[in-house]
Amino acid sequence: MRHNVSGYKLGRSKDERIALRRNLVNQLFEHERIQTTKTKALAIRGQAEHLITLAKDGNSAGAAKMVHARRVAAERLSNAATVKKLFDDIAPRYADRPGGYTRVIKIGPRAGDAAEMVLLELVEG
Repeated sequence: MRHNVSGYKLGRSKDERIALRRNLVNQLFEHERIQTTKTKALAIRGQAEHLITLAKDGNSAGAAKMVHARRVAAERLSNAATVKKLFDDIAPRYADRPGGYTRVIKIGPRAGDAAEMVLLELVEG
């Protein structure tokens, strides 16, 4: 039984799953739009939105809380350039928005295995 077990396994071990999610979120923040499968998009959507909220709240708080928020984001993203872009470019764009920073657009099945493909993108601020 899988009572109270959340998240998608994505056919990978724990370490592979963590690395996949980290890479996908990094790519989403770097390019602001990625093409992936529906399941992978749904698996990282919440994590990406949580990081944007963390950056937004960190920017509006004092200096000590902003440093802490940057360190938490750096731990989860593991790319200094992406963390800088998240806090300096992406988070201020959503300062007045209470949530819903991403959008999933279906683009049809993949040719090789008919997996449902989607575009996961950041909405306009």
